[in-house]
Amino acid sequence: MLKQKLQQKLLQKLSPQQIQVIKLLELPTMLLEQRIKKEIEENPTLEELSNAEDDYEQQEAETQNDDTNNDENEFTLEDYMNDEDVPSYKLSVNNHSKDDKREEIPFSIGQTFHEHLETQLGLRFLNDRERNLALYLIGNIDDDGYLRRKLVNIADDLAFSMSIETTEEELEKLLNVIQEFEPAGIGARDLQECLLLQIEDKNLSHPEIATARKILKYHFDEFTRKHYDKIQDKLDLSDQMMKEAIDEILKLNPKPGGAFHDPHNRSAQHIIPDFVLDLNDGELQLNLNSRNVPELRISQEYSEMIESYSVNKENASRQEKEAVTFVKQKIDSAKWFIDAIKQRQNTLMSTMQSIIDYQKEFFRDGDETKLRPMILKDIAEETGLDISTISRVANSKYIQTHFGIFALKYFFSEGMQNSEGEEVSTKEIKKILQDCVGAENKRKPLTDEKLMDILKEKGYPIARRTVAKYREQLGVPVARLRKEL
Repeated sequence: MLKQKLQQKLLQKLSPQQIQVIKLLELPTMLLEQRIKKEIEENPTLEELSNAEDDYEQQEAETQNDDTNNDENEFTLEDYMNDEDVPSYKLSVNNHSKDDKREEIPFSIGQTFHEHLETQLGLRFLNDRERNLALYLIGNIDDDGYLRRKLVNIADDLAFSMSIETTEEELEKLLNVIQEFEPAGIGARDLQECLLLQIEDKNLSHPEIATARKILKYHFDEFTRKHYDKIQDKLDLSDQMMKEAIDEILKLNPKPGGAFHDPHNRSAQHIIPDFVLDLNDGELQLNLNSRNVPELRISQEYSEMIESYSVNKENASRQEKEAVTFVKQKIDSAKWFIDAIKQRQNTLMSTMQSIIDYQKEFFRDGDETKLRPMILKDIAEETGLDISTISRVANSKYIQTHFGIFALKYFFSEGMQNSEGEEVSTKEIKKILQDCVGAENKRKPLTDEKLMDILKEKGYPIARRTVAKYREQLGVPVARLRKEL
């Protein structure tokens, strides 16, 4: 028996421009510059505005009246020849001129970590497709040198954001190439793979190195738990050979990318902040850092082509009409891109300003104890934006303040009440935990139970399982694994 059923579904269909804005929101300043250059290469009607042209066009704009006709249905000269001749906005949302100098943005003396990897990539014989995929993989390697995202998810990203179809297998082959780069251990998915890459880079004919490889490859769980007696039994190792193999493993670097991001190695740092926050006469002033991002406009050459067509369109040939249709599509695409960049900048500014307003006490002097508990939902409610939008803004973005550079993610944390009923950030508690572990006797490290007692004494009554959770989030192993002989 056939049955008919009527259902209503509410579906939100994103426009191409909305999708473009979403993609651009996720990009930090460094990648935005690359994305704009790519768009300029692919769209001949979009061009960068030079300093001289900028000054000239501004003067022209001041002396001419804006006589704009926005007829959406009819393709006319006025659609493209008025406000497109001069940039409708500046990518530099801040009030500084392009010639202003701010020596600390960005700060970089030596070659950066990712540049170091890209240089090595340039020495490999790869076709354009392979090179682009490898560059994307390198871009996903974090500061510690790990590729923590799954290859299948990266393949999805490439399909969505760059319209490049690839497979997990193809990416795996290119990752294997990257894993041959220096420093050894780069591009690993986890600690075991990282250490194995490093040990396999050594001379395996040496017995202690060959044994260290066996331990890492086949007995990694026992090694991390320091169950050395079990490993000795399984591999039939003497105490001396066991000690030599463990010593080889301890020489390996669990964070091979770390040397490039050592806070004491200023020449290796290369962070381009997306925002700049100044404290002037007691007032916090927020600006976007747009000095590496070119200003855009519709090409004058193609605008003149449209003008010429509009005057002689009655006598235009079929080829000329097709050419103008193509140019019109490209100009529309350029206008969408320029508007999407503008929306990105506005969204970034409103989000960051809300974060600053929420954490005003912290931003005045950088005192971590003044950080208020703050989650994505708090800022979403302040700005009227979606939580997913706030998440995209906070991801991979940095702000420069008068007391240092911070990732936006740093300002988000959960909260709890202390013994006096005051709301405090979990960051404050984690800082105390970190200090306690740093000062402990390594021969007798503090258990979670003891850490819980210390926190209670300091006015933070939290459960042992919560202590364990915060400890794990800090990357601190359990007491047994922190014990040193």
